[in-house]
Amino acid sequence: MVFGASSLYLVLKVGLTVSASIPVAVISITLFRLLSKTGRPDATILENNIVQTAGSAGESIAFGVGVTMPAIMILGFDLEVTRVLLVGVLGGLLGILMMIPLRRALTVQQHGRLKYPEGTACAEVLKAGASPSRSWRRSSRASTTSSVSGRRRTTLFSRARMRTSCR
Repeated sequence: MVFGASSLYLVLKVGLTVSASIPVAVISITLFRLLSKTGRPDATILENNIVQTAGSAGESIAFGVGVTMPAIMILGFDLEVTRVLLVGVLGGLLGILMMIPLRRALTVQQHGRLKYPEGTACAEVLKAGASPSRSWRRSSRASTTSSVSGRRRTTLFSRARMRTSCR
């Protein structure tokens, strides 16, 4: 919800937006870890993926509404709540219906040929969060300590980028 609202603000103010997949994945992992400290079982990678997908879809719909509503206002229509909801629901349904044939063409038939860098990075974040080793905690603590103390700044994501670029 926060990313959807920030995306809507950004698209109305600047005219573009950023994808929320990776930040939502990190927040999902963090919140589920905090909930697991209260006695709830730790979330699986599938649960984190569902939250990440929902957050990314919400951000995409907010972007669609954000670029459509000014056009509707320019055409002379009023912004009624029902009209905004209708545009959001129809845009979401159209996106789902278009993704059905595109999934087969782009994901199934082109598997291994198309790289999908953001999806790959998001999958790596989800896998790192689901890994049984807690080494990512040590590296994130180390990066926080080094950035606070003013020493060389390294982050978990820059290390992950270095590891994946060396493959």
